Amino acid sequence: MLSILRKARLKDKEMRILMLGLDNAGKTTIVKKLMNEDVHTVSPTLGFIIRTLDYKGYKLNIWDVGGQKTLRTYWRNYFEKTDALIWVVDSADRLRTEDCRKELAGLLLEERLQGASLLVFSNKTDIAGSMSDEEIRQALALDSIKTHKWTIIQCSAITGSNVQEGIEWVVEDAKDRLFLY
Repeated sequence: MLSILRKARLKDKEMRILMLGLDNAGKTTIVKKLMNEDVHTVSPTLGFIIRTLDYKGYKLNIWDVGGQKTLRTYWRNYFEKTDALIWVVDSADRLRTEDCRKELAGLLLEERLQGASLLVFSNKTDIAGSMSDEEIRQALALDSIKTHKWTIIQCSAITGSNVQEGIEWVVEDAKDRLFLY
Protein backbone atom coordinates (compact mmCIF):
# COMPACT_ATOMS: atom_id res chain seq x y z
CA MET A 1 0.00 0.00 0.00
CA LEU A 2 2.77 2.45 0.92
CA SER A 3 4.54 1.84 -2.39
CA ILE A 4 1.32 2.62 -4.28
CA LEU A 5 0.93 5.86 -2.35
CA ARG A 6 4.55 6.76 -3.00
CA LYS A 7 4.17 6.14 -6.72
CA ALA A 8 1.05 8.28 -6.80
CA ARG A 9 2.98 11.12 -5.19
CA LEU A 10 6.00 10.64 -7.42
CA LYS A 11 4.50 12.85 -10.09
CA ASP A 12 2.78 15.68 -8.25
CA LYS A 13 5.27 16.41 -5.43
CA GLU A 14 2.52 17.87 -3.26
CA MET A 15 2.40 17.92 0.51
CA ARG A 16 -0.57 18.58 2.72
CA ILE A 17 0.40 20.46 5.86
CA LEU A 18 -2.06 20.93 8.68
CA MET A 19 -1.35 23.89 10.94
CA LEU A 20 -3.05 23.68 14.32
CA GLY A 21 -2.69 25.12 17.80
CA LEU A 22 -4.69 27.03 20.37
CA ASP A 23 -6.26 30.34 19.42
CA ASN A 24 -3.87 33.30 19.31
CA ALA A 25 -0.80 31.07 18.95
CA GLY A 26 0.21 32.72 15.67
CA LYS A 27 -0.77 30.17 13.01
CA THR A 28 -2.20 32.65 10.52
CA THR A 29 0.64 35.11 11.10
CA ILE A 30 3.15 32.35 10.28
CA VAL A 31 1.28 31.55 7.06
CA LYS A 32 1.13 35.23 6.13
CA LYS A 33 4.88 35.56 6.76
CA LEU A 34 5.53 32.54 4.51
CA MET A 35 3.41 34.14 1.78
CA ASN A 36 5.25 37.50 2.18
CA GLU A 37 2.04 39.22 3.25
CA ASP A 38 1.49 41.95 5.82
CA VAL A 39 1.55 40.32 9.26
CA HIS A 40 0.13 43.36 11.03
CA THR A 41 -3.42 42.80 9.75
CA VAL A 42 -4.38 39.43 11.19
CA SER A 43 -7.76 38.57 12.63
CA PRO A 44 -8.85 35.30 14.27
CA THR A 45 -9.40 32.46 11.81
CA LEU A 46 -13.01 31.34 11.92
CA GLY A 47 -12.95 28.03 10.09
CA PHE A 48 -9.93 27.48 7.89
CA ILE A 49 -7.73 29.05 5.25
CA ILE A 50 -5.87 27.07 2.58
CA ARG A 51 -2.74 28.58 1.11
CA THR A 52 -0.44 27.05 -1.48
CA LEU A 53 3.28 27.69 -1.38
CA ASP A 54 5.80 26.56 -3.98
CA TYR A 55 8.88 25.55 -2.02
CA LYS A 56 12.00 24.02 -3.56
CA GLY A 57 10.06 22.13 -6.21
CA TYR A 58 7.27 21.05 -3.87
CA LYS A 59 3.73 22.33 -3.73
CA LEU A 60 2.82 22.84 -0.08
CA ASN A 61 -0.90 23.02 0.65
CA ILE A 62 -1.07 24.61 4.08
CA TRP A 63 -4.35 24.25 5.95
CA ASP A 64 -4.52 26.92 8.66
CA VAL A 65 -7.41 25.94 10.95
CA GLY A 66 -8.86 28.14 13.68
CA GLY A 67 -7.90 27.23 17.24
CA GLN A 68 -10.77 28.62 19.28
CA LYS A 69 -12.16 26.11 21.74
CA THR A 70 -15.50 25.98 19.92
CA LEU A 71 -13.73 25.05 16.65
CA ARG A 72 -11.41 22.32 17.98
CA THR A 73 -14.06 19.60 17.72
CA TYR A 74 -14.05 20.21 13.96
CA TRP A 75 -10.31 19.70 13.58
CA ARG A 76 -10.87 16.02 12.76
CA ASN A 77 -12.52 17.08 9.49
CA TYR A 78 -9.11 18.20 8.21
CA PHE A 79 -6.95 15.14 9.04
CA GLU A 80 -7.32 13.21 5.77
CA LYS A 81 -4.07 12.79 3.80
CA THR A 82 -2.04 15.01 6.12
CA ASP A 83 1.70 14.66 5.50
CA ALA A 84 2.86 17.03 8.22
CA LEU A 85 1.35 18.60 11.30
CA ILE A 86 2.64 21.96 12.45
CA TRP A 87 1.61 22.56 16.06
CA VAL A 88 2.01 26.24 16.94
CA VAL A 89 2.56 27.12 20.59
CA ASP A 90 2.38 30.61 22.06
CA SER A 91 5.56 30.41 24.12
CA ALA A 92 4.52 33.50 26.08
CA ASP A 93 1.24 31.91 27.22
CA ARG A 94 2.23 29.92 30.29
CA LEU A 95 -1.34 29.72 31.58
CA ARG A 96 -2.61 27.44 28.81
CA THR A 97 0.21 24.91 28.52
CA GLU A 98 -1.92 22.12 30.02
CA ASP A 99 -4.71 22.78 27.52
CA CYS A 100 -2.10 22.88 24.76
CA ARG A 101 -0.61 19.54 25.88
CA LYS A 102 -4.02 17.83 26.05
CA GLU A 103 -5.05 19.02 22.60
CA LEU A 104 -1.77 17.89 21.03
CA ALA A 105 -1.88 14.52 22.79
CA GLY A 106 -5.41 13.97 21.49
CA LEU A 107 -4.34 14.77 17.94
CA LEU A 108 -1.47 12.32 18.04
CA LEU A 109 -3.90 9.49 18.85
CA GLU A 110 -5.75 10.04 15.58
CA GLU A 111 -5.18 7.24 13.10
CA ARG A 112 -5.39 9.57 10.09
CA LEU A 113 -2.45 11.57 11.43
CA GLN A 114 -0.22 8.53 12.01
CA GLY A 115 3.13 8.88 10.31
CA ALA A 116 2.80 12.63 9.75
CA SER A 117 5.85 14.72 10.55
CA LEU A 118 5.34 16.89 13.63
CA LEU A 119 6.87 20.34 13.85
CA VAL A 120 6.28 22.22 17.09
CA PHE A 121 6.72 25.89 16.35
CA SER A 122 7.50 27.68 19.61
CA ASN A 123 6.20 31.07 18.52
CA LYS A 124 6.58 34.50 20.11
CA THR A 125 10.06 33.73 21.43
CA ASP A 126 10.88 37.39 20.88
CA ILE A 127 8.64 38.29 23.84
CA ALA A 128 10.37 38.68 27.20
CA GLY A 129 9.57 35.82 29.58
CA SER A 130 8.63 33.36 26.85
CA MET A 131 9.20 29.67 27.54
CA SER A 132 12.41 27.97 26.51
CA ASP A 133 12.50 24.87 24.32
CA GLU A 134 13.05 22.76 27.42
CA GLU A 135 10.04 24.26 29.19
CA ILE A 136 7.82 23.60 26.17
CA ARG A 137 9.28 20.11 25.74
CA GLN A 138 8.33 19.29 29.34
CA ALA A 139 4.97 21.10 29.33
CA LEU A 140 3.83 19.25 26.19
CA ALA A 141 5.48 15.95 27.22
CA LEU A 142 7.19 15.83 23.82
CA ASP A 143 9.73 13.20 24.88
CA SER A 144 6.87 10.72 25.34
CA ILE A 145 5.89 10.98 21.65
CA LYS A 146 6.94 7.76 19.93
CA THR A 147 4.38 7.73 17.11
CA HIS A 148 5.72 10.70 15.12
CA LYS A 149 9.09 12.08 14.19
CA TRP A 150 9.11 15.54 15.73
CA THR A 151 11.20 18.58 16.39
CA ILE A 152 10.71 21.89 18.15
CA ILE A 153 11.83 25.14 16.57
CA GLN A 154 11.68 28.56 18.18
CA CYS A 155 10.27 31.24 15.93
CA SER A 156 8.71 34.66 15.73
CA ALA A 157 5.89 34.95 13.23
CA ILE A 158 6.11 38.75 13.32
CA THR A 159 9.83 38.97 12.52
CA GLY A 160 9.96 35.74 10.51
CA SER A 161 12.81 34.38 12.63
CA ASN A 162 13.21 30.62 11.98
CA VAL A 163 9.91 30.30 10.08
CA GLN A 164 11.72 29.20 6.90
CA GLU A 165 13.87 26.78 8.93
CA GLY A 166 10.72 25.14 10.24
CA ILE A 167 9.24 24.70 6.77
CA GLU A 168 12.59 23.34 5.59
CA TRP A 169 12.52 20.69 8.33
CA VAL A 170 8.93 19.72 7.46
CA VAL A 171 9.71 19.37 3.76
CA GLU A 172 12.92 17.39 4.33
CA ASP A 173 11.29 15.01 6.80
CA ALA A 174 8.14 14.46 4.73
CA LYS A 175 9.93 14.02 1.41
CA ASP A 176 12.10 11.25 2.87
CA ARG A 177 8.91 9.31 3.65
CA LEU A 178 6.77 10.25 0.67
CA PHE A 179 8.81 10.50 -2.48
CA LEU A 180 11.04 8.07 -4.34
CA TYR A 181 13.57 10.73 -5.33
